[in-house]
Formats: sequence, C-alpha cells, structure tokens
Amino acid sequence: MTRLLHSRRKSYKASGKKRLYKRVTSHHNPFMNFPAHSYPYRLPAALLLIFIFLLLPARVKADAQGQVERIIVVGANRAYPPYEFLDKNGAPAGYNVDLTRAIAKVMGMEVEFHFGNWSDIRAGLASGEIDILQGLSYSEPRAQEHDFSPPTAIIQHAIFARVDSPAVSSLEELRGKKVVVFKEGIMYDTLIADGYGQDLILTGTPADALRLLSSGQHDYSVIAILPGMSLVRELNLSNLTPVARNIAVQKYGYAVKKGNAELLARFSEGLAIVQKTGQYQEIYDQWLGVQESRRISWERAVRYGAFIVGPLLLILMATVVWSRTLQRRVAVRTAELAKEVTERKRALEELQRHQDKLIQADKMASLGILVSGVAHEINNPNALILLNTPILKEAYVDAVDILEEHFRQHGDFPLGGLPYSRMRQEIPRLTDEVQESARRIRRIVDDLKDFSRRDDAAISTFFALNPVVEAALRLVDPTLRKATAHFHLELASDLPEICGSPQRIEQVVINLVLNACQALPDRSAAITVRTRFDHSAAAAILEVHDSGSGILPEHLPHLTDPFFTTKREIGGTGLGLAISAGIIEKHGGTLEFASTYAVGTSVTVHLPTPQREFAP
Repeated sequence: MTRLLHSRRKSYKASGKKRLYKRVTSHHNPFMNFPAHSYPYRLPAALLLIFIFLLLPARVKADAQGQVERIIVVGANRAYPPYEFLDKNGAPAGYNVDLTRAIAKVMGMEVEFHFGNWSDIRAGLASGEIDILQGLSYSEPRAQEHDFSPPTAIIQHAIFARVDSPAVSSLEELRGKKVVVFKEGIMYDTLIADGYGQDLILTGTPADALRLLSSGQHDYSVIAILPGMSLVRELNLSNLTPVARNIAVQKYGYAVKKGNAELLARFSEGLAIVQKTGQYQEIYDQWLGVQESRRISWERAVRYGAFIVGPLLLILMATVVWSRTLQRRVAVRTAELAKEVTERKRALEELQRHQDKLIQADKMASLGILVSGVAHEINNPNALILLNTPILKEAYVDAVDILEEHFRQHGDFPLGGLPYSRMRQEIPRLTDEVQESARRIRRIVDDLKDFSRRDDAAISTFFALNPVVEAALRLVDPTLRKATAHFHLELASDLPEICGSPQRIEQVVINLVLNACQALPDRSAAITVRTRFDHSAAAAILEVHDSGSGILPEHLPHLTDPFFTTKREIGGTGLGLAISAGIIEKHGGTLEFASTYAVGTSVTVHLPTPQREFAP
C-alpha cells in the first residue's frame, strides 16, 4: 500500500499551465472560500494549503470508523464510445465506466474519473497523477511500461474511408497513403512500428480523426470498429464507411504503471468477482452485446395503443357487468353452501400442501443426484492437479540452475509473459497456492457429497452435533465472510450424541445460517452459532442469533408456512424454514423463534438425546 500512496499530484504553477484532463468528480475545498474582506489572511492560508498538499502523498478520505482510505484516480479517453466517453451532460458513461463502478463497489474502493485526450491521459499515468487506466490495449512494447489485468474485452480494428475511396483490405495496402489516427492509440503504435510514420496524420481523439477524413482531407483512418461506427452514427458522418474489418485484434483491459502490482491485483480480484456474480455479462450486453433497437414514433405508439386499449376497455366493462350479476347469484346461495365451501377449501389447501412437499422432495432428490455427479467430475481433474503440482514444483527446482545461468549471462528475459527476475520469485508461490487451492476444492467437494448423500435409511444413526455444525459452516463460509465481519462459534464439549440423520440436520443448520446472513444490514452486524446441553430436558440445543433487521410480530406465526417469505424480491421461496421445521419434527425436536424488529432474531433448535441401547 505504501507504493500505491506515492505522490501523483504535480503542482501547477501560476504561469497558467492547464490540467490535461477533465475531473468528473469534485470535492468541496473550504480553504478556497475566502470572503472579500479577509484578503490579509489569504497569503498565510494559501501557504498552509500548499504545505498540506506537499505533505499528503495522495487524496484520502476517512470512513465511518475513522480509518483513512485513498481515492483511486482512473484515467479515461473522453471520446471513445461505447467503451468510455463523456455524455451530453459531461458525465462519465460507457462500458468501462460501469465496469469500474461495479468493481469499486464490490471491493469497497472509491474512484474518481479523469477524462481527456488519450495522449494526455497516458502522460498522466506516467507522471503519477493517474493511478490506473480503465481501458488500454495490450502489446509487448506496452508491457515494458505497464502491468495489465486480465482482458475485459477484445478490440477489433477497421480501416475507414469515404464511400468514394478505393477499397483496401489490409494495413499493407495503406503504404504511401495519408492515414489519420489518434495519437498514442494502439494503431498509432502499430503503424509507427511498421514504418508508416511519415504518412500518419495525428489527432487528439478518434472523433477528430473521423471528422478530418469526412471533410475530404487525407485518404484513410484506422480505428476500433465499435468506437468508429458509434462516432459515425452520432456525428452523422454519412460519407464514411468501414472498408476493411478485423485488420487487427488486441486484448483490452486495465493497466497500471509498471510495478503497481497491489492496485492491479485489487482491480483484477474485483473483475473476477463481478464476472462470477453476473454483473459483468449485464454490463457487456448493455454496451457491447446488443445493437440499439429502432424507436417507435409517438403516432405509431398511440395507434397501437388504441387498437389494444379499446378492446380491453370493452372486455373490462363486460367483466364488471358479469361480476355484478354473479355476486348477486352467489349471495343468494351463500348460506346453504358456506359449510361445503369451507370444507372444500380446507381439503384443497391440504392437498396443495402435500403436493408442494412432494415436489420439493423430488427436487431435493434430483439435486442430490446432480451434486454427486458434479462432485465426481470435479474430483477427477482436481486429483490430477494435486498429483501434477508437486511434479511441476520439482521440475522448476531442477531447472532453476539453468535459468539462473542464462540470466547471469544474457540478462533478464521473458518467462510466461513476465520478466524472469520476477517469475523466479513468483513460480514457487504460485505452485504452492495451486496445491493449497486444490486441497480446499477437495474439502469442499467432500462436504457437498456428504450434504447430498441420500439418508433414507440413516434416520436412526447416532452422531455428534458439533461436527455436523462445523461441516455446514464450511459450506456457507464464503457467504458468511461476505455478510459479516463478526461471526462467533461456541461449541459445547459435553454434548451427548443424538439419533437421526446428520445430513438432514446439516441442511437445517445451513438454512438457518443463510437466513441470518440475509437479515444483516451490513458487515458490522454479528452472527453467533452456539451449541449447549439442556440437562433438565435431556436435549441438545442449537442456537443461531443475528443482530440483523428482525421480524415483524405479525410474521412470526407464519415463518414455517410453506411459501411464506418476506424476501421474495431477492429470490426467497419460503421453503427453507418449512423444510427445516419438518426435519426437526421428524427428529422429535422443536424449532423456536424469538425476534425484536430492527434488533435481531434468535432461532433455537431442541433435539432429544436418547440413551444408546446396547445388546446384552
């Protein structure tokens, strides 16, 4: 973090040197609000302000706990739609902007976007005024100056020309032609490296390049296909068209100044999380995956609405008349049919409840088969990882002497896309992490297999409660760590064994802990799981307490009703507690709830501990 906090703010002198990019977030500065009558005090205050800026290595802020956290400056091209651009209101928009905001949210970071001409933004990264670029195409020369994240997109480039220009199909055919490119772009680097320098016309943005070509000057322009087509459409450059597509393809993603590995790791981790949660696909589909649909005119919308609303109104009126007639007929016969209706209603509800239980039981059986199959398929490749990783470690150890000798004689060289001087420290750590991760996969798969194993014949098994609780907590560990920073586990040492199905009890523990996680407003709230023995009732007690949002008093009697849920908007089905209550009832136990709204909830499970019977 020390390296990340190096100074990136250069002082801008009184000569009037302008900032090279647009800051799209701002913060109030109380030192700049001097009233007119306070002029004698401005000079000391200004000197104090300069002294503070010289001392602070980076912009910081204080969070709710008083801890200091820096603001990360993200550089972006001001005119590169749909990836990143400033909209008509001057606000940041585009695929990269939404992706950066999603990453910042999941990683708990605060970011500030700086937009400008691409060459100025890259210069800002080199000088330290900008921490990270949210969109930079990868190349080997650039990798000497920057470190790159995993790619967030693949950029395809095209050659644009006026509709009356001769067609070309490759970069090679552009030799001797005047080609417009924007400075410091990847195609600028590529064409310079291929010897096109004398024929290049440079602009500050892709939009400037296309405008210049559309005005009749020069011959061609090389630009990424999506930004090019977006700018042609938005700027109404109807005389331009792509004459050659996919002439170059580059990986595109986040980039930092060489050596800023910690910041890059945070963004890479956030990118992986966003991809796993599905937010990445939503952002990708919104900006890159779907063409803009054709808009329907107001006149057509009104016409279609009239065709639809008119018949609906007639149907509605007929329905109202029929409903009134039906109500009068029902009122006449209500007295004699009330008892029959009540009995039928009760029978239908009971039938529906049994059908729901049968459907859920079938789903759980299918889920068990599916999990067992998936666990088997995961175990096979994971076993190869566990087997081959030590061999790879030994192979690297055997090759170290040769690599070191080559390093001493010829200097640094690339190994796996990174300098050997870095990889010789990273490879042992990477192989250890791979091996430990594979072991963790094996433990998780074993827990899943235990959880999904059919236990129809194991209902009378004697087992200890504490190991079952620990196994359930391992399964929900990622959710627990995400939901709270204050989890407490208290396991009693004097618990006798209980009789029943350990898999079913494990399912109950999982349901209760997941419910507790969903009730927490933030990670500062706590969850406590506790076991103890009630000697007077000869019962093992499991308690799950959370300091979350609590439950309304009118909802408490219905918590174990099938399909009753207060979390339907986030995907709740209302079956978890109903299933848990049925499992506890089959084990001869009870499930009790105590809750205070906005304070927390406690769930207590009582399980009888019968004496084990031994044969004489």
